[in-house]
Amino acid sequence: MTVSDAQLIGRLANDPTGEGLRTLYRRYAGELYGFALNSLNDRGLAEEVVQDAFTSVWRHADRFDPEIGSFRTWLYGLARNRIVDMRRRASVRPAVAAGEEVEERGEVDRSLDEAMLRWQIASALTRLSPDHREVIRMAHFQALTMREIAAALGLPLGTVKSRSYYALRHLRLVLDEMEVGR
Repeated sequence: MTVSDAQLIGRLANDPTGEGLRTLYRRYAGELYGFALNSLNDRGLAEEVVQDAFTSVWRHADRFDPEIGSFRTWLYGLARNRIVDMRRRASVRPAVAAGEEVEERGEVDRSLDEAMLRWQIASALTRLSPDHREVIRMAHFQALTMREIAAALGLPLGTVKSRSYYALRHLRLVLDEMEVGR
């Protein structure tokens, strides 16, 4: 039986073994590290973000409210806040010495939100079947028409349309489950 994230969070205060936190770490650390690395382009800082996020989970488990959102959403929010802090701290450094212009706060937040959305969509796509993922990739990332996809895959046009419909439907369900776009 798989224990839910909310159940694991609820047990953290009374779990001297730390097994609940280890389970959450195994579930989310890889994708969270990828998100942080994509946002910061620095392996060391990305590792620090993951460590800080899980330290916050451990210290502030009582602040998690499953009525507000999923654990994943809360965890990504913790990581996002840490990334914003790191970017702001880096922007305070003398820009003239580094030869770089300081980004505006809104631009940092916007680019971080876009990076998070890209990462979540990529994660959601991995949960589709290979056939559905291929149709989505060809239609939306290669901008092929349904007829071009059918010709490229050697499938009837109706099959490609059906795969596209069910792929988008499943992708929407996955994104809803991940609470993307809310």
